[in-house]
Amino acid sequence: MSRTARSIARRLLLAVCCLFASFAAQAADVVIYRCTDASGALTLQNAPCPKGTKQEQRTMQGVNTVPMAPAAPAGQAPAAAAKPAARTADAPPARATDAAPLPPPVLFQCTTYDKDTYVTEDSEPASRCVSLRTTGLDGNPQAGAGQACEVVRDTCARVPDGGLCEAWKKRGDETEVAYRFARRENVEKNRAEYERVARILSESTCGVAQNP
Repeated sequence: MSRTARSIARRLLLAVCCLFASFAAQAADVVIYRCTDASGALTLQNAPCPKGTKQEQRTMQGVNTVPMAPAAPAGQAPAAAAKPAARTADAPPARATDAAPLPPPVLFQCTTYDKDTYVTEDSEPASRCVSLRTTGLDGNPQAGAGQACEVVRDTCARVPDGGLCEAWKKRGDETEVAYRFARRENVEKNRAEYERVARILSESTCGVAQNP
């Protein structure tokens, strides 16, 4: 075969390779036929050579243009999808709404036997024994034969709801005075009572009304 014929054959082979490049996308093999006629002309094609020509064939393995992902081995679960990246800073949890303050406990306004008044949380304060002044037959108060007392009870009535805050403020003033001017042995006791009453005022609707 002359040099010119060989050059033509190489060009034809290259053209056939390009022609059948599309077959490379298929996994199946591609068969190329080399045909030489009586005059020595060379033809490359993908079909068998016609009668009267010399035929040579070559099998070329097709190559997928996009490799397929390998199948997972039997019994192996597919890879889980990537989890979204965690937020760099989580938002602070929402604060629970504070419960609405409640009205203060009930109070009672009591009147003593000598018409003095005070407020208390007891509906029935303890009775007291009030000393009685005794006199002798001649009317001299110092000549009495003995001493006597009268048991008295204070009369109490519940403070109306509309006046509760004012009554508790009065109660707070009373406990503060008792704490500030207490004897040494009573300081701790009176201070605890004062702080308790102040806490009731601040945590109830009375405190809300005082600090809008």
